[in-house]
Amino acid sequence: MSRTLKTMSRRIIVKIGSQVLCDQAGALNQEILSNLVGQLAVLAVGDWEVLVVSSGAVAAGMGLADGNVHQISDPVVRKQVMAATGQVRLMECYREFFTQKRLQVAQVLATKSNFQTRRHYLNMRACIEALLGAGIIPVVNENDVVATTELMFTDNDELAGLLAGMVNADLLCLLSTVPGVYDGDPANPATKVIGRWDEQQHQAEDIVARGASALGRGGMHSKLDVARKTAKLGTEVVIADGSKPDIVSRILDGSEGTRFPVLGEVSPAKRWLASADDHATGSVTVNTGAETALLDANRLASLLPVGIESVEGNFKQGDVIQVLGSSGRVLGCGRAGYDHRETERVMGQRGHKPLIHYDYLYLVD
Repeated sequence: MSRTLKTMSRRIIVKIGSQVLCDQAGALNQEILSNLVGQLAVLAVGDWEVLVVSSGAVAAGMGLADGNVHQISDPVVRKQVMAATGQVRLMECYREFFTQKRLQVAQVLATKSNFQTRRHYLNMRACIEALLGAGIIPVVNENDVVATTELMFTDNDELAGLLAGMVNADLLCLLSTVPGVYDGDPANPATKVIGRWDEQQHQAEDIVARGASALGRGGMHSKLDVARKTAKLGTEVVIADGSKPDIVSRILDGSEGTRFPVLGEVSPAKRWLASADDHATGSVTVNTGAETALLDANRLASLLPVGIESVEGNFKQGDVIQVLGSSGRVLGCGRAGYDHRETERVMGQRGHKPLIHYDYLYLVD
C-alpha cells in the first residue's frame, strides 16, 4: 500500500531555483517569493504536505555583503560567507511570508553526508517526517557553509530528487525559468515543450544535444537525470517555469510543464541505495552470466558469489558497494552481506548466501 493511501494526504516537494528567486541584479525577488509561498500555503492548508527545497542563499548573501566580503580572495570561503549571511535573509523571508498565511516553517540544511550511511539517512528522514506530521513546512537547502567538494550536491535539483525518494513524495516540482523540456533548439520557432516524457519516444542525450540544455545552474541535463531517476523510484516529476502566475495549480491540473510519470515503486531500502550509489566503499565485478541475470526484468535476482570475478576496496559487511559489469559499466549498488575478505574467499564458488540480496540491490537501469 502506498504512503498516500495510508495517510489520505499527498506529499509535494517544490524546488525553487535561484533564477526564479532572484532579480536581474541578483537580489531576492520578494514579489515572486511571496507569490509562490501563497500558492504553497493553499496546498498546505488543504490535503497536501509541503516540503520546499530552496536555492538563493548565496545570491541573497551577495545582496547583503559589503566591500569587506568581496575582498576575500579565496572564492570558496567567499561563497561560504555569502551563504552564511544570505541563508539568514532567505529564511527571514520564508518565515515572514508563511507566517502571514498562519503557517510555520523550519530550516533544514543538508550535505551529501546525510545520505551516505543508513543511520544518517534515517535520522534525517525521521526529522523531516516529524516536521511534516506537525504541520510545519521544511525549507531545505544545501549547507554551503560546511560543504566541501566531495560532499557537495551537483545542484539543488539533485538534493530535491534525493529528498523525494527519502520521504516517498507523490510529486516533485523542479521550478526554473523555462516552461519545461523543449523537443529541440528553443531558438527555433517550431520547437515545442514536451508535455509528457516518454522513455521509449524521447532520448535525453538527443534532447540536450539539440540545444535544450540552457536551464539553471545544473542545466537541463541535470534536471533530466534527476527527473527520470526520481520517476523510476515512484515519484511523479514536473519541470516548469516558477515565475508564471499560479504555476503550482497549473502543474496540478496538468496544463503546464513537462511531466515525468511514475515508472515504478521501490522499497524504502532501495530508495536509500539510490541516494547512496556514489558513496560506495568498494566494488565487485561480475561475469556475463551474473550480469544477464541481474538485468533480466522478468526475474528477481540476488548477487551470488559464484558470479563474482573480482573485488575492489576494503568494505565491511553492511557497506554500500558498487556492482560492475564485465566491461566496467556500473550496473548498480547494494548492501554487502560479507566484508571484502570473505567476499574474496568465496567469489566464484557455489553454495553460499548472496553477497547482495535482491531486497538490498539497486540497479541503475
